[in-house]
Amino acid sequence: MEEDNTLGNKEEKWIKHYSSSHKILLVGEGDFSFSSCLANAFGPAANMVATPRDPREELLSKYTRAEENLKDLEDLGCNILHGIDAHTMSEHAFLKQKVFDRIVFNFPHSGFNIVFREHDSWLIRHHQDLVRGFLRSAKKMLAENGEVQITHKTAYPFSKWEIEELAEKEGLSLVEKEAFNRSDYPGYKNKRGDGMSCDLAFPVGQSSTFKFNKASEKV
Repeated sequence: MEEDNTLGNKEEKWIKHYSSSHKILLVGEGDFSFSSCLANAFGPAANMVATPRDPREELLSKYTRAEENLKDLEDLGCNILHGIDAHTMSEHAFLKQKVFDRIVFNFPHSGFNIVFREHDSWLIRHHQDLVRGFLRSAKKMLAENGEVQITHKTAYPFSKWEIEELAEKEGLSLVEKEAFNRSDYPGYKNKRGDGMSCDLAFPVGQSSTFKFNKASEKV
């Protein structure tokens, strides 16, 4: 799972797709368990920026492990920004002057609805709007050879989100689609993030990490 390389006097540490030499932006974090997993793999985590949609106080009230994970990240030097909207993140004062090698959004979801179910077209369009806005904003902060990565369920009805098509329309090309295995990320606990069961995990089932880069400009 983890691979160490020595570049001169600098040790580069890897966990799956991510390196300690990458500038990494994590979007839509829940209890910060994914960020904490990467940070602990790298050691110092000053190369990372972790962002949840929720304000700090709300996040701490939703997730039992959030406070512990936040302290872990702070001790390792990770930058943490609360209340970040995936659609407008490129305009944030701290982020707008930065570029990233990896911009990561795991299991994006626009929230549950008491009327509509996951297979309903209205809710699918709502989810697509979230992903579309994220891709558009992420592209503005992407390094020349960087990747935008979305981990997403691939079985029906989640396949109807058409992640690859959304990315193509935003000028991003698919580099690779790799099956996701949660065990590759020790300590990571995916969260529902919404409603009374927000702190519970959900079954990831068939899921993949979609990796996109900037599409080549046609001459």
